[in-house]
Amino acid sequence: MSEKFEKLDHSHKVFIQQQHLYFVSTAGAEGYVNVSPKGMDSFRILDDSTVAWLNLTGSGNETAAHVLENGRMTVMFCSFGKQPLIMRLYGQAVAIHPRDERWDELSALFPSYTGARQVFSLSIELVQTSCGYAVPYFRLEGERPTLTKWADNHGEAGISDYWMEKNAKSLNDTDTGI
Repeated sequence: MSEKFEKLDHSHKVFIQQQHLYFVSTAGAEGYVNVSPKGMDSFRILDDSTVAWLNLTGSGNETAAHVLENGRMTVMFCSFGKQPLIMRLYGQAVAIHPRDERWDELSALFPSYTGARQVFSLSIELVQTSCGYAVPYFRLEGERPTLTKWADNHGEAGISDYWMEKNAKSLNDTDTGI
């Protein structure tokens, strides 16, 4: 039931652009596997073999630690509507921080968020689709404003302090690159 592709085709791009939720998965050589749900206006297709997503400040920074260690990343989309489909993008990722040369170029692709922490660029090695027949129907009610309100209330200086206090080390006590 699954199909494999070397890169994104037009139908893949259309499907991705219709999704409001995606999941990012990473793992270090040892320790915990991390899976994070993502939403908001935070995902972009750069070309047939490259995507990027904006990472906002959260309670942890596991993705950054794992990418720093080995670069492996999987992004998964699921259709919750009439046409079932699961799509996974497998590849190698890099983290681009506000201090990095490509930050201005890539962050300009997204809305401005106070808590913007990294942009992850994923070089796709494999696109896999599968049926998604067991994925239930869900309806989007809207985006939660909680994260952006929290970040706005902390301000840029407060966010920087939070990064040092809560985001500099992973659950495995490895560096996150902050």
